[in-house]
Amino acid sequence: HSLAAPPRGAMRTLLALMVPLCVAAWSRSTPAALARPWLQRGAGLMRRGMVTEERDPGKVEGTDLRIVKYPHPALRSRNEEVGPDEDVKALAKDMFKVMYAAEGVGLAAPQVGVNKRVMVFNPTGERSKWLAEQVLVNPVIVEHSEATAPGTEGCLSFPGMEGTVRRWRWIRVDYLDLQRKRRSKKFTDFEAVVFQHEYDHLDGVVYIDRLSEEGRQEVQPVLDKLIADFGEGGAL
Repeated sequence: HSLAAPPRGAMRTLLALMVPLCVAAWSRSTPAALARPWLQRGAGLMRRGMVTEERDPGKVEGTDLRIVKYPHPALRSRNEEVGPDEDVKALAKDMFKVMYAAEGVGLAAPQVGVNKRVMVFNPTGERSKWLAEQVLVNPVIVEHSEATAPGTEGCLSFPGMEGTVRRWRWIRVDYLDLQRKRRSKKFTDFEAVVFQHEYDHLDGVVYIDRLSEEGRQEVQPVLDKLIADFGEGGAL
């Protein structure tokens, strides 16, 4: 759970801090917000300076992958590490197709029904800026800040709702790239939040698990409808 190249000057600073998470979105929309923890907007994102609505793309051309919605069992199932002889290049390519169709910047494999520890993201959200694409295979958080910050998160697997979640301000991650090379990278600000949200999916954790009791009560009617619509066999 789609950012154009940011304008120059002050707006560059603002837009650089905006990102959709789990194909949802964040933004710091005012200068005053820059002095506070980032404000994450769960339903919209910035594209060429305009806030747009994300969407469930449904069937995406060129791939059979589709975003699954709560309480689909894939969101709660164990996600296996990618083995040394497994090739996930095709999976990653198709995940990017779904991510861009949903106008997002990040996507975890279980969100498309594949229970592997793989995530993809592109902080620009622009299909044309493919050099910014990142694929993280078997990622592990090895270090993180003590400080956390709250933000409003949403997720395409949970349409029609959002809530406040606290995340570490920065994290350091070890992972494999598509060439099986071991990498280590520090993520800060919006990239750190995107990663943590997607990383939760790899552990079978969804953002509603991190809501306060009050926050959970606010979204419960929408959750109840999702559960009813899914029918039998859901994993709560």
